[in-house]
Amino acid sequence: MYTLDDYCKSAEYLRAKLSDIPEALIVLGSGLGDMADEMENPICIPYSEIPNFKVSTAPSHVGQLVAGRLAGRNVLCMQGRLHIYEGYKPAEVAFPVRVAHMLGATKLVLTCACGGVNVDYTVGELVMLKDYINMTHPGPLVGMDVTDFDARFVDMSYAFDRDFITLARSKARKLGISLGTGVYYYMPGPQLETPAEIRAIRTMGGDLVGMSVVHEVIMARRLGMRVAGFALVTNMAAGILDAPLTEEEIFAEGRKAREGFGGLLKAFIGDMA
Repeated sequence: MYTLDDYCKSAEYLRAKLSDIPEALIVLGSGLGDMADEMENPICIPYSEIPNFKVSTAPSHVGQLVAGRLAGRNVLCMQGRLHIYEGYKPAEVAFPVRVAHMLGATKLVLTCACGGVNVDYTVGELVMLKDYINMTHPGPLVGMDVTDFDARFVDMSYAFDRDFITLARSKARKLGISLGTGVYYYMPGPQLETPAEIRAIRTMGGDLVGMSVVHEVIMARRLGMRVAGFALVTNMAAGILDAPLTEEEIFAEGRKAREGFGGLLKAFIGDMA
């Protein structure tokens, strides 16, 4: 379990390297890491060099923190995130969120590659997350010293900021991009879901399925950060189409969506209040 001193050491190390106070932390998911290349005056810091950070081992995840300007705003960008399936604990997955908050970030912008559970979705579609379901893992706050925060229990009524959803959909309309909203269902992986699991997820109200997001959101809400979640449907979930699923399919869709997704993300970040 991390101590407050562990978070402070990471923040102090990064503060000495950054020239500006970041307004937001942006987390780039599978196949979407190239968006970090759009940043101005980037400062790249490998996770392996940051005290107490874990190293990303997921395919296509570069594993570095990039600080700079995007759409006129000072931001920190995680070029690759951490996952439970890599062997990390929820608190380790969410660790960078609290460090970013200590550096001044008040907003968390998440991107992720997802399987489409809602049969109305199509591959390549962008979806704004409006809620999530986690029936699998305890969150990152389990066992954390309650004295680190003002209370132990976190209200998750509005996990994803409603004004951010409205802003993102407005920007999407102006760009001619279809952007719906959906509920994210968390599964730990790394194995993909079975058709029976997908049918159960759909019955429970899940529109999308993925292996990340929730632990980062919980930590951010504990800290009072406003959260936006952008999902890319890289494949239809198991059993919807009569075809096997592959990693390459997921990464290929991420590459194809880069221009549209990147344009929407920059338009959103430029106007987020």
